[in-house]
Amino acid sequence: MGAFYAESDDPLDVGWAAASFRTLITQPALGAVWLAQADSGAVGHAVLTVRHAMEFGGPLGVVDDLYVAPAWRRRGIAGALLDALRGECRLRECKAWQVEVGADNAGAQALYRRFGFAPVSSGRQLQYAGL
Repeated sequence: MGAFYAESDDPLDVGWAAASFRTLITQPALGAVWLAQADSGAVGHAVLTVRHAMEFGGPLGVVDDLYVAPAWRRRGIAGALLDALRGECRLRECKAWQVEVGADNAGAQALYRRFGFAPVSSGRQLQYAGL
């Protein structure tokens, strides 16, 4: 996760990240984590979170994190991770799944299109507020 954040020039609070993973792992109803490994160790990870969405009338899967180390990209690892997440969404009977991707990340956008994702142009804006 540190490499994922560093690539985006975002700071990572390791304590917060560890606590967040601990919550997800100990409360499986919230989602799950996948780790891609090779002989050299971890080469990527994916995180799926799940919430009830009134808009879809049931569970919504959220691709919360998807990361593959640069040296391991274009080898099908991200696609395999997304396959695992899609399978988990189906097991959980999710009505839809979503992902957030940067407008300038053409590689990720192409990958997500292969999985049926498409940009939403409904005029709505995604907004956040801390609590």
